[in-house]
Amino acid sequence: MIDMIIVAGYLVGILVVGLWGGRIQRGLKDYATAGREFGSLVIFATMSASFIGGGFSTGNAEKVFLYGVANIVALWGFSCKEIAVATLIAPKMKAFPDAVSVGDVMGKAYGKLARITTGVCGLMLCCGIVGAQVGAIGVIFNVFFGLDRFWGIGIGCGIVILYTTLGGMRAVVYTDVVQFVILAIGMPLVLGFGIYQIGGVDALFAAVPPDHLSLPGPDFGWMGLIGLILVFMFGETLVPPYMQRLLAGKTAKAAARGTLYSGLFSFLFFAITGAIGLVALALDPDLNPNNAMSFVIVSVMPPVLKGLVFSGVIAIVMSSADSYLNSASIAFVNDVWRPLQRKAMSEENLLFIAKLVTLVVGLLSIVFAVSIESILDILIYAYNYWAPIVLVPLVAAIYGTRRGTTAFLAGAVTGVVATVLWQSGLNSPFDMPGLVIGVFANLVVFLSVPKSPIYIHD
Repeated sequence: MIDMIIVAGYLVGILVVGLWGGRIQRGLKDYATAGREFGSLVIFATMSASFIGGGFSTGNAEKVFLYGVANIVALWGFSCKEIAVATLIAPKMKAFPDAVSVGDVMGKAYGKLARITTGVCGLMLCCGIVGAQVGAIGVIFNVFFGLDRFWGIGIGCGIVILYTTLGGMRAVVYTDVVQFVILAIGMPLVLGFGIYQIGGVDALFAAVPPDHLSLPGPDFGWMGLIGLILVFMFGETLVPPYMQRLLAGKTAKAAARGTLYSGLFSFLFFAITGAIGLVALALDPDLNPNNAMSFVIVSVMPPVLKGLVFSGVIAIVMSSADSYLNSASIAFVNDVWRPLQRKAMSEENLLFIAKLVTLVVGLLSIVFAVSIESILDILIYAYNYWAPIVLVPLVAAIYGTRRGTTAFLAGAVTGVVATVLWQSGLNSPFDMPGLVIGVFANLVVFLSVPKSPIYIHD
């Protein structure tokens, strides 16, 4: 009972923080970037809370339960990407003082069609990831409290939808900071109590199959592992929520520093959440892998701490869901709806539409989440809507290399076709994911097509 009271108090508290944080809004730009008022530590906290969703926590524990520490190494591709963005990309963002989305950067470099395409890709990516996080909320409530998965999704997602719809980016960032503190404390506690329950690190290593502790692992060849590393390196590079945080820093230097801290932190965090999967395997090898993290928390944590840690697990998922939910609405309104309008709309009307889209996407994600089986699998699938189409021309645009609309279109079409053919037609030869092939195919074509004018200006 005490644990349920703690969790209920946390949910009410995070709702209050979100609504209070988002009480001031001055238009769509404020809804998207919160007035560019955040320093490096806040960027660090919100960036970390955003990427540490269900896939990189409960999903990581699930995959390590199944495949061993190879999954941790695969996720370190994401960590390397964060450090690369911090050093190579974030300092360049000072060239886009008026941008509020990825589409603003792409539209300036390649025209209206590129902006709309980017908006559609961003919307699809964000919707998929929101669905994955919402699905994780349902699993968590089911394991801890025995609630039907649908009701767990309704409670957790309902709170996220409410404060994100009404409060925008400020609500997201304020709640992210609180959620980051909770999860940064909670996950090491779970691992520590789990190892103690088993009898120490040596007992843990003795209790799990040896191939779970070696590379490339029981189900990966070396090419498959390298492919997964590249998937996590490319898959979320400069996706809408991260771009919005780069644009929300007081300065490009503050955004770069916060992103660097986040990348370094992620190395340790992925190791911790993955090791919890090993603890679950040692405690019960017949466990449903989807429940690995929740099972460990229920099994090893004492009362009160169990409620606090459960709140931390909810924080992990909610902090990612709210970020992608906000970004989905900005991608649609700023990068799809806005450029299609013949007459400019007022900021008040655009803000209203953004809130409406946030609400609709959130409600649809509840329906989508009911059918999700593996959280991390849906993340990998969602990446296919982004990296093979947008990543190459976006990096080129940030660096000022603008090859024109024709190069963008040729690269985007090639990237999608290569991904689909490699993955579905050829069944991923050499265990190399189609996403990776799509990114490199886009790069080759993008650089090969002669420079052309930017067609269809805003």
